[in-house]
Amino acid sequence: MKFLIESYGCQLNMAESAAIEALLKGRGMEKTENPDEADAVIINTCSVRKSAENRIWGRLGFYSAEKKKHDMTLIVTGCMAERMKEELKAEAPQIDAVIGTNEKAEIPDFILGHPLEKLGGYRFLDSYYREGEFSSYVPIMNGCNNFCSYCIVPYVRGREVSRSVSEIINEIRFLDSKGVREITLLGQNVNSYRSEYEGRTVDFPTLLEIITPYLGNIIFVRFESPHPKDFSDHLISVIAENPKMAKHIHLPMQSGSTRILQLMNRKTTRENFLALVKKMKERIPSLTLSTDVMTGFPSETEEEYEETLSAMEEMGCTEAFMYYFNPREGTRAAVMEGQLEESVKVKRLERLISEQLERQARIKAGMLPFRAVAIVTGRSRDDGERYLARGEHNDYFSFASSLDHQPGDVVTIDASELRGNTFRGNEHV
Repeated sequence: MKFLIESYGCQLNMAESAAIEALLKGRGMEKTENPDEADAVIINTCSVRKSAENRIWGRLGFYSAEKKKHDMTLIVTGCMAERMKEELKAEAPQIDAVIGTNEKAEIPDFILGHPLEKLGGYRFLDSYYREGEFSSYVPIMNGCNNFCSYCIVPYVRGREVSRSVSEIINEIRFLDSKGVREITLLGQNVNSYRSEYEGRTVDFPTLLEIITPYLGNIIFVRFESPHPKDFSDHLISVIAENPKMAKHIHLPMQSGSTRILQLMNRKTTRENFLALVKKMKERIPSLTLSTDVMTGFPSETEEEYEETLSAMEEMGCTEAFMYYFNPREGTRAAVMEGQLEESVKVKRLERLISEQLERQARIKAGMLPFRAVAIVTGRSRDDGERYLARGEHNDYFSFASSLDHQPGDVVTIDASELRGNTFRGNEHV
């Protein structure tokens, strides 16, 4: 029996798809990328933006036609399945099962003919490793308690649930034994992690301290996505003092205006956010940052938009994920007064992107020349004599070497120039 998995959306979805793949292979099934030979197709969906859901409706049309050609089991899971379960069943009868975020572990049983059961809450799977990978996701939390006014996640993922410390340690030990070089700890609000271990309460920075002895082959530990309100002095100290912790942090800002942040229910202010950035840079001298930022939130004025631009300049990110406000049905922001015209939102986003691209190019060019440790990802498609690698600061390298390398090898690179978003140089041997 062959299966095919399509994944959309966040890193947690990608990790969960890898875990489902491992479960299916453990039942003797074989993975395929060809819909024509798939006995079962699993679509792991996203609901963060309307465009993601629209794409899924298109894929369902495609698989409706495929099912007429040959027999297959079609399963829709993930956040869209959680949010629109009844609508999917009514509008897409070609679907054999709509399985929410809490029941993903049941997918293999369903394919093999067993009825679905309600598990009564989210359950972490044993491992999210995909065979052969050198960079792995480690989910440590699911759900969110923050209820940002624009976000659908708490409604489709539920309230925060933390994975046990022992399960996290077991997975990290397994990943290290497989030669994994970097891990990314995942959670919708990863730094609000809280669990009990050996008779004490473990918060996120303490978890980072606990897992450190198990990081043998693993050279970089990353995490996404933290919330600014939960970024403690203890966490900053752990990142600063622990060489295994990557000094590149994704810190979502969303807006540079205090009033807009309040409307977003972000539980911080412009002043507090920028003070946190300043503190992090002082305590972690080699720190680089990335962020999420939104334009065109309901009632955002031109002056408040300018506040976001100035906050981005002060933050000085080497990368940013930028988008304009898209109302999500079921969130408070979708029905707020002051909805802006799309043309205004697009114009503001275009300027935001333009300034950020210029900024990050300027920051990266200012780093040269430098030496960096990086993980080989493969050979360059443009020049087969060169290798590609990814470094601690999420920077990408094209480098020449007299040695033969495989993906996952750790190298030291002398970077001497910047082309586009990629540093170029030679391996330091």
